[in-house]
Amino acid sequence: MAARSNRFVHPVAGRNTGNAPLNYAFHFDASLYARYLRAFAERNGVRRIEGKIEHIHQDSGSGQVFALELAGGDRLEGNLFVDCTGLRALLIAQTLGTEFEDWSTWLPCDRAIAVPSASEAPPVPFTRSTADKAGWRWRIPLQHRVGNGYVYASRFLADDQAESRLLETLDGTVLAEPRRIRFATGRRKQAWVGNCVAIGLAAGFLEPLESTSIHLIQTAIIRLLAFFPYADIDPVDVKEFNRQTASEYGSIRDFLILHYKLSSRDDAAFWRYCRHMKVPDSLAERLELFLANGRVQVSGDELFTRPSWVSVLLGQTDLPKGYDPLADKMTTAELYAFMADVRSRIEGAVSGMPLHADYVRQFCAAEGQPA
Repeated sequence: MAARSNRFVHPVAGRNTGNAPLNYAFHFDASLYARYLRAFAERNGVRRIEGKIEHIHQDSGSGQVFALELAGGDRLEGNLFVDCTGLRALLIAQTLGTEFEDWSTWLPCDRAIAVPSASEAPPVPFTRSTADKAGWRWRIPLQHRVGNGYVYASRFLADDQAESRLLETLDGTVLAEPRRIRFATGRRKQAWVGNCVAIGLAAGFLEPLESTSIHLIQTAIIRLLAFFPYADIDPVDVKEFNRQTASEYGSIRDFLILHYKLSSRDDAAFWRYCRHMKVPDSLAERLELFLANGRVQVSGDELFTRPSWVSVLLGQTDLPKGYDPLADKMTTAELYAFMADVRSRIEGAVSGMPLHADYVRQFCAAEGQPA
């Protein structure tokens, strides 16, 4: 309701925000964020060495990496290496040969075109994702520009056609040349092999429909800290790290597939394919459970909680055949009264919030923007 009213305020302990906390996420410039993190790391003792890797030295017996040789002759030795080389996966794949598990059968989008445009109005407090002929388009408002993109399946739409479609849907003046991106959705079968841990795109990629890439980087870092070697690397720790990583990627994958599978669109080949494709057993079981009696089972460590699953399931499927018998403990009149009270509390909380544009100006005005 706050988003629809173009209002926002950071939740503060003790502030009345209705019967539920105000959940939010940030829209930020990813390049600026990366520079901020780099500076933060360097201030805290990280030593940054620029260079191009020309050779990777491996132990002849174990196959583990023990040194990187840079152009110019510099040699960097180490006991543990983190592969952050993006889709190239220079260490985990090109050197250690870790296989990639391709999920394009279920998530067929394999291209993206991104282009910034000028802001024509105060930024709204939400991302807009719009379904299109062979995928979907994003619109992310920032203070100084708007980020736009089209994620699509190349077997259903040519690159030039996708770019034309994106440009014709923009609200403001184009600020740069469109950037074309190729990707494959899936993950490395093992994110930790020997003494090498893949994080970020080197570990896998899930298309950006739910903007999970930075989250997966963060959780991988936290997981690595939890299993950081005391002395020698223990295979038991590596096994559990990989199990947790696989589980996290799998649950997010299933939630993404859900958006496509449940679409009732029949106006394009892409959507017909998605509607009729066979989904992973893990997702099929969740769908079966929901369609029977409306039950949604989500484990405590999953990124997408029950409300997220319910939103997509109820928004895109028929109602379940049955329901939880506990629902009969409340009469229809009691239910309506309860929901009216919730709505009233939320409306009251939202009405006291500042407009989103005003809050941003006061809290985090960007350079060059009026404070």
